[in-house]
Amino acid sequence: MLSKLTATFLILMALLVSPNTAWSVEPDEILADVQLENRARALSAQVRCLVCQNQSIDDSNAPLAKDLRVLIREKLTEGLTDTLILDHLVARYGEFVLLKPRFGGQTVVLWLLPAIVLLIGVCAAAILFRSNKGVTTEPKHLSKREHKLLTKILDESD
Repeated sequence: MLSKLTATFLILMALLVSPNTAWSVEPDEILADVQLENRARALSAQVRCLVCQNQSIDDSNAPLAKDLRVLIREKLTEGLTDTLILDHLVARYGEFVLLKPRFGGQTVVLWLLPAIVLLIGVCAAAILFRSNKGVTTEPKHLSKREHKLLTKILDESD
């Protein structure tokens, strides 16, 4: 049987490791219509918390995240589509509000920069390998003068 301390430790670890998304959405936010609530959760998972910045509003307990969750649910009950709701949030807060920014005029650099950097790296590596192609790894032979000088230096060091 587990000791009281071990049982407490296991319970605390389970609470720390378990996903806490259910803790973020408060009961007063949940919609009665299950389909709308599922859509709200899916949308909330795509929207960045502007306070936390690396969490979705579905995972955040920040007051602004709650306001955005409520706003999404209001727009859903008004009958707006998911795209219109996301467009509304982007118009209001900018493309940064989306966890996965859309490919467009302002984000083209964000999406293409990794590929451009990779391409530059591959080209630089190819140029480097081509320039090293003529370099030999065989040791050069000493000239007669260098051999005599080396022999003299080694004889003097003894």
